[in-house]
Amino acid sequence: MAPLTTLFVWTWNSLYRVIVSDGSDVLVQGGALFPDPTPAHVDGAITGGGPLMTGWIGVGLSMEFRVGEKRFVTSPVVAIASEEPVVSGPH
Repeated sequence: MAPLTTLFVWTWNSLYRVIVSDGSDVLVQGGALFPDPTPAHVDGAITGGGPLMTGWIGVGLSMEFRVGEKRFVTSPVVAIASEEPVVSGPH
């Protein structure tokens, strides 16, 4: 996704705002643990015991990301919405 694209990811338990920095590097905000935008790396999506689907965030799957060396796995995703970055040109 393009840098500065914002994803709103609703899980069973929380709402996360994920802003793309570069590739899988993002700022994540939401849930109980991230009240402020926090640099993170999205590893991908996982099912209950299945393999990690690298680079994915999908409805019905849990989102897995890392902040530093700590790994976080969300409850299953129920909805995703995106907002493209606003690009302003010369006036």
